[in-house]
Amino acid sequence: MKRIFFLTLAAIGAINASALTLEPLKYGDFSQWVTRHITESKVIGGKQKTVYEIAPAATIEGNKPYVNAGGSPWATSNVYAKVSGVVKASNTVSPFNRNGDTCARLEAKMEEVKVLGLINMDVMVAGSIFLGRVFEPISSTKGPFSKMEMGVPYTKRPKALVYDYEVIMPANDTRTKSTGLSSKKTLQGRDNAEVYIILQKRWEDSNGKLYAQRVGTGRERYDRSIPWTKGHQLPIHYGDITREPFYKPWMGLLNGERAYYARNSKGKLVPVEEVGWAGPDETPTHVLMMASSTCGEPFIGTEGLTLLIDNIAFGF
Repeated sequence: MKRIFFLTLAAIGAINASALTLEPLKYGDFSQWVTRHITESKVIGGKQKTVYEIAPAATIEGNKPYVNAGGSPWATSNVYAKVSGVVKASNTVSPFNRNGDTCARLEAKMEEVKVLGLINMDVMVAGSIFLGRVFEPISSTKGPFSKMEMGVPYTKRPKALVYDYEVIMPANDTRTKSTGLSSKKTLQGRDNAEVYIILQKRWEDSNGKLYAQRVGTGRERYDRSIPWTKGHQLPIHYGDITREPFYKPWMGLLNGERAYYARNSKGKLVPVEEVGWAGPDETPTHVLMMASSTCGEPFIGTEGLTLLIDNIAFGF
């Protein structure tokens, strides 16, 4: 009887979960892309690179900083960089045709830079998409979080983030650290793909510093290959989750070196310091959402680790 009771509860839970009302994220079906053609500096070969952004279909010719187009909330790890006058482009996020439907392909790869055929530099870059904006051109590899605005205004309380996805995990159990500024290092342990949603309640002090309380948390990491899965639900947990059995340290508050950046009322990019956990019934002011082919520090990853993702929506 007890077993039947718990099986019945599980069945009811499955029915309730499947009955979520979905609120699709704008352009979260990845059917429209901007195509950018960027010409790299002659000193590193002068190649024309194709770089993609998630927004209404358009083509941008030339080395122009990209600003979110068509009301798109999405930014990517694809960048136009200009360091000491040298132009370089990187593309780790691209449209991918899967059985006639377009999804987003996020891939960790090594970007090679050859200066006049004499100097070779490799930079490990991950494929990531997130709600926010990147400020181009990127002028250095230092402090990557300080070059992007993470999060958009949002005041609802969804139960879950819902999406279709697939993980393609290389067989090797190593990661590579390569910033281009020093020699490559091989690190033990495989990287993970990751998807997360974080709800914050933000405020600004008189000095323009930004702070936040953590309202809601949903975060998953994937350490193996996973076949195409439709309608996956990432639950969002409200309030302080540090005593919950599912809690992991990487679900914790974002502060110090882990803090992401946003613009204050003066338009300046500053860190958003999470200073505590909000009450379980609190209303957020902003949502952060990211999908990535890595979960570690910048410039560290497992080459070839790929995350396919599609049809991202809030579930209520």
